[in-house]
Amino acid sequence: MNGPVDPHGAGPAYGLAHKAERAAWQCAWLLLARWTPPPLFAWRAWLLRVFGARIGANVRIHASARIWRPRNLACEDGVLIGPGAIIYNQGRIAIGRGSVVSQRAHLCAGTHDVHDRHFAHVERPIRLGAGCWVAAEAFVGPGVEMEDGAVLGARGALFEDAQAMTIYRGNPAMPIGARRL
Repeated sequence: MNGPVDPHGAGPAYGLAHKAERAAWQCAWLLLARWTPPPLFAWRAWLLRVFGARIGANVRIHASARIWRPRNLACEDGVLIGPGAIIYNQGRIAIGRGSVVSQRAHLCAGTHDVHDRHFAHVERPIRLGAGCWVAAEAFVGPGVEMEDGAVLGARGALFEDAQAMTIYRGNPAMPIGARRL
C-alpha cells in the first residue's frame, strides 16, 4: 500500500502538520483566489506554487476548482482545469502539456483498502499525458494513467489506464474509437 496509514490499521495517519498545511491552503484559496474573476489565472497559479504545486507556463485554473493538496499537483504548460473541477490529490496528480480537465470533472488519487477491516487509506497517483481531455463531469479513478491524446467523454468513469489517442465513454469507460487529427 502507498500513502500514510496508521500502524495499528485504524486508517489514515495524517498528522497535525499535514492538517495545518491543508487548513492554511483552504483558507488561502478561499480568501485569495476563490472569488477572483476568470482572467486572473496567473494569480491563482502563483498561489498554487506558493503552496508547493509545480505549475508550468500558461496554466489556467478556474477559481471554482477544488484542489485538495497543492504539493501533490504538477501541471505542465498550457493545462486547463475548468470551473468546478475536483482535483482530489491525496496521491500525486500529474497533468501533461495542453491537457484539459473540464467543468466539474473529478480526478481522485486516493482510495481505501477494502480488504482491511478499518478501510486503510491508499494513495494511488494519476497521470494524464500530453493533450488529454477529461470532459465535463467525468471521473478518473485512483492509479489511472491516460496516455498522450486520450479522451474521456462527458460523465464517463475511467478506472483503468487509457491508451494513447483513444476515445473512451461510459461507466465503466470503454474505448469507442481512435482520435483522428
